[in-house]
Amino acid sequence: MDKIQINDTTLRDGEQAAGIVFTPEEKISLASLMDAMGIPELEVGIPAMGGSEAEAITVIAQLGLNAALLGWNRAVRSDVAASIACGLKRVHISVPVSDVQIQAKFNGDRFLVFARLEDTLKFALDNGLFVSVGAEDSSRASDDFLLEVAQAAQEWGASRFRFCDTVGILNPVTTAQKVGKLVQGLSIPIEMHTHNDFGLATANALAGLQAGATSVNTTVNGLGERAGNAALEEMIMALKHLYQVDLGINTRRLRELSQLVVAASGYTLPPWKAVVGDNAFAHESGIHAHGVLKNPQTYEPFAPEEIGWERQLVVGKHSGRHLVANLVRQHGITLNREEAQFVLDAVRTLSVQMKRSLTVDELLNLVPNRRMSHGII
Repeated sequence: MDKIQINDTTLRDGEQAAGIVFTPEEKISLASLMDAMGIPELEVGIPAMGGSEAEAITVIAQLGLNAALLGWNRAVRSDVAASIACGLKRVHISVPVSDVQIQAKFNGDRFLVFARLEDTLKFALDNGLFVSVGAEDSSRASDDFLLEVAQAAQEWGASRFRFCDTVGILNPVTTAQKVGKLVQGLSIPIEMHTHNDFGLATANALAGLQAGATSVNTTVNGLGERAGNAALEEMIMALKHLYQVDLGINTRRLRELSQLVVAASGYTLPPWKAVVGDNAFAHESGIHAHGVLKNPQTYEPFAPEEIGWERQLVVGKHSGRHLVANLVRQHGITLNREEAQFVLDAVRTLSVQMKRSLTVDELLNLVPNRRMSHGII
């Protein structure tokens, strides 16, 4: 686990989410921020698309970023040529490995999988490129066939092999079993690429890393096709706090990065989104707020400052007297027990009527006479 690296694919698989379009300027801004944070590798797009996509990739390649930049390609020479034209030195070549994908793309011809991969991979190597090979739909492929493709890629000079749970059908146990077999059969690093169709993308990616994979694809906010991918912020913080693996990434800019992707994608996050959601460090219920006021560790797995966010204490239907009294005290108003209960009852009534928590002004307006510790206002 101490050799893990992130390969973020927000600019490729993230943008492939239905309805998402990043402008070249947005792709450049996202790449620059992720690089500044210390993300070691970025999958920057699909050069073969041409147009503004290729233009953005070319500009990013010319920025002199510290991050390694990777272009995504089909097993087609012209795709790799397009990556070279954009100035990329690293390419990812994807081939289908499940029967359903091979039937759809290669008319069921498994021999063609090997022929196309060998031709494209050797073309890339002849041009001095780092080559990662991806097995599309690894999770639904025959284990024996998957290993055969992976070993062929390794023999032909691939530097990394990507295990793809393309439609997100695995669980952590089955992921570990399948990835473990690849780890035993290969000497090159294995990369995890997981989708979130059953809400298990991050868990499955972590299971793959525990089984011996050393690279993991992520996207900011879990953005991606269908239900999305393993979320960058979840992966970084889970590794740091659950596995004591610090990747050396500046986590204090995670919230900033999340909001930049929100702006670029045009889609807001649910407030309960793990790590970077608005409510990730918001406390309303009486028991939780009381505990957090005494010691934040009672109900927070890590401090909000670690991801560039802040703790929020919110009054609403589930609040208690301690929180109400604490919040009004911050505005110079001291309540005794009876007064705090009176305000709390009023808070709960109004919150139910409005179907939301209250603003600070709404809370203060419920305080009788706005009594202050040094007198009456």
